[in-house]
Amino acid sequence: MNEKPQTVSLRYYGISPWEIEVIYNIFNEKFEVIQEATERDEYFKGWNEGAREEFVSALTITIPLPFSEEFFKWFGFKAWEKVKSIIKEMKRRRGNGKAIRVEILFQTEEWNKIHYGDGTGVKSPILSDNDERLPDYPDVLFVTESSENHNFNSAIEKIDFMVELLPYHLNHSEMKKFCKKPMVVRYYYDIQSGKWYVEHVLSYDGGRGFTIDSLRD
Repeated sequence: MNEKPQTVSLRYYGISPWEIEVIYNIFNEKFEVIQEATERDEYFKGWNEGAREEFVSALTITIPLPFSEEFFKWFGFKAWEKVKSIIKEMKRRRGNGKAIRVEILFQTEEWNKIHYGDGTGVKSPILSDNDERLPDYPDVLFVTESSENHNFNSAIEKIDFMVELLPYHLNHSEMKKFCKKPMVVRYYYDIQSGKWYVEHVLSYDGGRGFTIDSLRD
């Protein structure tokens, strides 16, 4: 693991100075950290007004490393427990019935520059999912936005468990039919089943949505 990986990004609205300071201090042990406080309309730009009104707070954490067991060993399981604890505390402080949207993105490449080319002629765009520049593991995004405390906490607790399931999902026959090497895999938490599932996948030539049953045997 790189001794000095790239910067962790914290983008948020409706988060208190105390809450963001705790999150900052946890990640600052291993990373440089940048913060971007936004207004609600800026954070949810492109959303309709009704959808924006659902959320009293929102937080996006972008981690510049692959979602893997190696990351958790390097970052430290105790440190990750602290991350989960403060996020759950943020939901507790807002109470049941008030939704907070949390996104955690493990991002290793600037896919748009590689996919389409950066305009300088130095990099050529990706034209095939056999391209060697595609990593073995894609960027992985987790999104949860439950207004109920128990469901929200369950989603946060189960994120690290998905390390073992990601390879299975990437090698599932339905995934292989769509593409050989996904660029981005988006997980969404289903409160009915109490499980994370692959909701959307981005490949070199487009995206595809999946249902909760798509990648089951």
